[in-house]
Amino acid sequence: MNEPVRIQEEDFSQDAEINALKANSQRIGGIATFVGCARDFSEGRKVSEISFDAYGPMALAEMNKLRSEAIAKFGLLDARIVHRVTTVRAGDNIVFIAAAAEHRAAAFDGCRWMIDELKQRVPIWKKEVTPQGESWVTPHP
Repeated sequence: MNEPVRIQEEDFSQDAEINALKANSQRIGGIATFVGCARDFSEGRKVSEISFDAYGPMALAEMNKLRSEAIAKFGLLDARIVHRVTTVRAGDNIVFIAAAAEHRAAAFDGCRWMIDELKQRVPIWKKEVTPQGESWVTPHP
């Protein structure tokens, strides 16, 4: 749990992730977070479950690169990225992104940038199961 960047099957604790950030620095004045959750409706269709798959070593390497880039680009004090690779149902957590900074603007900007870049660059794929069948989903920016 101590690794700031992880791919895992099990759910994550938002409180534990935030506490891990706070434990690293008392200079943190703000932490912005994003939690991606599974929806039961997408592209006009009911979704019963979503499966996530990844090319693990490459995905972790790219996620670590994103974290480093965000820290440098936005002057963050720390950042965390956790993505689940498993099958989830509506309401389940999928991804956690957190950016910690001295001031809120950098935290918000860094958090948004990381989730946007993750969806474009990291080799994690999702397959939705609907009444019409299964289909792989192209990431949305």
